[in-house]
Amino acid sequence: MKGNLSELPESRKRRDRLYIIAEILTVAKDGSLKTQIMYRANLSFAQLNEYVSFLLKIKLLKVTEEDGRTVYKITTKGVKFLQSYEEITSLLNKDDENPVKVNSPIFWLKRTP
Repeated sequence: MKGNLSELPESRKRRDRLYIIAEILTVAKDGSLKTQIMYRANLSFAQLNEYVSFLLKIKLLKVTEEDGRTVYKITTKGVKFLQSYEEITSLLNKDDENPVKVNSPIFWLKRTP
């Protein structure tokens, strides 16, 4: 992915679910421990467990054992998710002086026929 997902713009105080999923997958690109994901994605332990369980269930993450440690790695499907996520966010903000957050009600109102 191009940008650094850990750098949130000041205007973006609350992260949406897709953004958090993209952060987790980015952290897990080269394999990460659960605690590394938790700190780098800035999640509580409870949030981390919910997201990791979900991502494992839908096969965006996989678990491997390395040196007796449980390591979480992004899958091919996870890489495709990241690529699609970046394309969509890029499209929504392209040539727009006032980008709108995807989870904002204004976004859906502007794009409703």
